[in-house]
Amino acid sequence: MDSKIATLEQMDQWLDQNRITEIECLVPDLTGVPRGKIMPRDKFTHDHEMRMPESVICATVTGNWPDPNVMNKFLSDTDKDMHLRPDISTLRLVPWAETEPVAQVIHDCYFNDGTLVDYAPRSILKRIMKLYEQHDWKPVIAPEIEFYLVEKSIDPDIPLRPPVGRSGRSETARQHYSIDAVNEFDLLFQDLYNYCDAMRLDLDTLIHEVGAGQMEVNFLHGNPLKLADKVFYFKRALREVAIKHGMYATFMAKPMAWEPGSAMHVHQSIINKNTKQNIFSNPDGTPSKEFYWYIGGLQKYVPQAMSFFAPYVNSYRRIVRHTSAPINVKWGTDNRTVGFRIPKSDSANRRIENRVIGSDANPYVAFAASLACGYLGIINQIEPTNEEFNNAYDSNYELPESLNEAVYNLAECPELIEVLGERFCGIYQAVKLTEYSEFKRIISSWEREHLLLHV
Repeated sequence: MDSKIATLEQMDQWLDQNRITEIECLVPDLTGVPRGKIMPRDKFTHDHEMRMPESVICATVTGNWPDPNVMNKFLSDTDKDMHLRPDISTLRLVPWAETEPVAQVIHDCYFNDGTLVDYAPRSILKRIMKLYEQHDWKPVIAPEIEFYLVEKSIDPDIPLRPPVGRSGRSETARQHYSIDAVNEFDLLFQDLYNYCDAMRLDLDTLIHEVGAGQMEVNFLHGNPLKLADKVFYFKRALREVAIKHGMYATFMAKPMAWEPGSAMHVHQSIINKNTKQNIFSNPDGTPSKEFYWYIGGLQKYVPQAMSFFAPYVNSYRRIVRHTSAPINVKWGTDNRTVGFRIPKSDSANRRIENRVIGSDANPYVAFAASLACGYLGIINQIEPTNEEFNNAYDSNYELPESLNEAVYNLAECPELIEVLGERFCGIYQAVKLTEYSEFKRIISSWEREHLLLHV
């Protein structure tokens, strides 16, 4: 738990010190959207009882639900209530609230019998972390999240454009690692860092990425659940600060046709809780068998888990050859063209970077799925392929190329379904197939441009 707020007494003291009048009670749904209720401080403090329908978590990104005949296989047909309990370690200020002091706190979902709702995103990550705990392992991750700043756009038929910076001009060229390009948005980022400091999100670095208006923030490494909470909060904060400065921030995997996509690269390692040593390294500093087996697990299961890492139709527009995104499951040391990069480091910090995940992924689900793939690799002692020393962008595709294909890949992987939970996987598949079906009804501008008068 967060050392700052660990008890109900400390919570009350914190609420008093910050003169909080309202609490935003949040639950991340399958898409990563914050759901919940707003409560007066007194009601939150003295009556923690809060409920929401079970179905709230299972909404599609468009706000619809899968076919009831499908969902009734996994949920009650009467849409019963879930009981919500706050994780007080996640209590944070809402720094963009201007009219009165407001706090936010993330809740866990429980059934009537007191068990965790097993298809809630936070529950999935907790489930996987328990598997590691059974072996006295402590997974450690560090996410890097790319995003775009774009002009405000209220018409979805008009392509997005980079925003105007302090110079009065929009970016028209690639500005990879440019300090001056970041400084174009100094006031925005000053507010963002102030928000993140107030929310104790522990950001590490900020850089300008390859695309016009594309940035990246890195988080300090730590506990996967705490990092997922921080990413969840960060997305809220960034969207708010962008709107404050007259623009939008987007985590779409591919928001602009001719610009690179946005990823959420996740560095992963495992600490033995007894020895405090990184199990990816032998005592002599060489890579361990567990290190190679973890890579082998990622290679075998990531193609089956792809719908967790690339959860929308748009996600697969990023997974294209020579667009700064991996198209296969090769691995290599200090090689950014592979799916699984091994950064150069000393033996204590040996880690594996999963570069497949898109920034549009739900952090709870993506972290859980990546850790599950590596876990299965170690448990089943899966050997990886030979290391890739060349440009892997020139290699064959080894990842699904559509959401439809990715969802059906998951259905054919009983090992992954068993680890993540049959009900969660069933609901997730139903939600994603519903979204895919909705998308197929939309006629794109490309179709009107090239087919209207030519076929």
